Amino acid sequence: MMSDPALNQSLFGIDGAALELRSARMGLLTSNIANAATPGYKARDIDFAAALGAELHGTAADKAMAGATRYRVPVMPSLDGNTVDMGSEQVAFSENAVGYATTLSFLTARIDTITRAIRGE
Repeated sequence: MMSDPALNQSLFGIDGAALELRSARMGLLTSNIANAATPGYKARDIDFAAALGAELHGTAADKAMAGATRYRVPVMPSLDGNTVDMGSEQVAFSENAVGYATTLSFLTARIDTITRAIRGE
């Protein structure tokens, strides 16, 4: 079930959109790492700023992510055509995980505030 993007944006602001994008990016990075030994695999990533900007300007989340997905340019080309650089992928994964946890903390605090307001505390 898809939720109303306008309602999510008003309740959760930029954090809701950011969490969704970070989750999608985590999936791409995980796929890159899992396919590090697959001949011909082309590593992909999401241009987070471009996707978030598009989503905040009304583009549907799936279209914003698709439009901001890019193939990585390899630092050192592989003989088998695989463009995964394990070091770069691990750094990107770690940075994204920290961003995800931080965004989740912001959302949790916002939900706690809304819950307290509803209860009248």
